[in-house]
Amino acid sequence: MTGGTAGGRSTVRFDLPETDAFTRPYWEAAAAGRLLLRRCRAEGCGAAHHYPREFCPRCWSEDVVWERASGRATLYTWSVVHRNDLPPFGERVPYVAAVVELAEGPRMMTQIVDCPAAGLRIGMALRVAFRDIGPGEATSGAGTDVVIPVFRPEEGAGS
Repeated sequence: MTGGTAGGRSTVRFDLPETDAFTRPYWEAAAAGRLLLRRCRAEGCGAAHHYPREFCPRCWSEDVVWERASGRATLYTWSVVHRNDLPPFGERVPYVAAVVELAEGPRMMTQIVDCPAAGLRIGMALRVAFRDIGPGEATSGAGTDVVIPVFRPEEGAGS
């Protein structure tokens, strides 16, 4: 969450992630149109996970690396949001907030785009897309455009 004041009004953006040295590779990859996840390299584990953490949530190993995800997912669950008072979400309603299961195994929270709510089905095939949500602030203070992963029905999925 970043922001300041403009003319005495708060300009807090609740849709902007706080980036730091650890998450910077994730956000840079997203800006380049690639989805990253983390994978454990500990013997006998190998679990992929998302959201990015510096340790494996399955075995607690710190031997984890960034890995490019395929971008394929299936819809696990969703909700249509009709009201949201936090800026700038109020301007986007209605929208579909969802949890998708990545082909690599982890689930992630996201938004479904380019599909009416009536066309959504549990298990439907999805493909990652990327949305530029505007200028953000890294903790280093350098402003950059923030790009977030969203998902849309995969071509031929019958939405």
